[in-house]
Amino acid sequence: MTQVADTRGLNAWRNATRGTVALVPTMGALHDGHRRLIAHAHGEADAVAVSIFVNPLQFGPDEDFERYPRDLDSDLEICRADGVDVVFAPELHEMYPRDPEVTVSAGRMGAVFEGASRPGHFDGVLTVVAKLFQRVRPDVAIFGQKDAQQLALVERLVADLDLGVHIESVPIVRDADGLALSSRNRYLSAAERESALALPRALEAAAHEATTAASAQDAARRTLADAELQHPELSLDYATLVDRATFTKCSPDFRGDAVLVLAARVGATRVIDNATLTFG
Repeated sequence: MTQVADTRGLNAWRNATRGTVALVPTMGALHDGHRRLIAHAHGEADAVAVSIFVNPLQFGPDEDFERYPRDLDSDLEICRADGVDVVFAPELHEMYPRDPEVTVSAGRMGAVFEGASRPGHFDGVLTVVAKLFQRVRPDVAIFGQKDAQQLALVERLVADLDLGVHIESVPIVRDADGLALSSRNRYLSAAERESALALPRALEAAAHEATTAASAQDAARRTLADAELQHPELSLDYATLVDRATFTKCSPDFRGDAVLVLAARVGATRVIDNATLTFG
């Protein structure tokens, strides 16, 4: 496995690499969800690149950039064990040698749901993704479905700017208790983790009541409202059915595939989850 920290080293690796390249962009703190992305990447290309970079542009002024979990040695061990060909782990000054004047706008899709709660977040995400695509020059990039809005926006970025990268998505990976894997889960205390389980339970309730879009959404909201009464540290942000491609809200009589997106604050930690539901 090759580890590079600058564009010069990355270019040398890329120019020497024959065949197709799959990129798995990450912010490190790798877990089994990332490993599933890496495994999928191996099936999509001849060589697998993983980027590890905690991107400051996607953190708000009161968010957890400074304390975001970082463990490069552990991440490298995982990448080595999983057969990654190259790890691009740049320092801040390598990705942003100066304060960026020109960035990517996520537009309307980036200003709703997670974007409404975290203004500018998706502008930062799309800016760093575009920079990584320019540097790694992947044929395909692998993203998790847990960050459904991010995935939709990356797909739109590629389509609208003609970037020529094929986007593959991988289903959510969950712990045994049902909680979707996330690097931020380590912030949760045992009691907070129990509270956070209200999100996958709400998805289960919605799936059980998925006769109509309205009934599914109502079932999720009832489950979360009940959980808020039992767990004061849990505060719901949204539980809404949306069109997967546009992130516009679904009508009560919607027909077809929709994504039920959930977000809540559990103590000081933001937790998100989602599931695709089909209405006939």
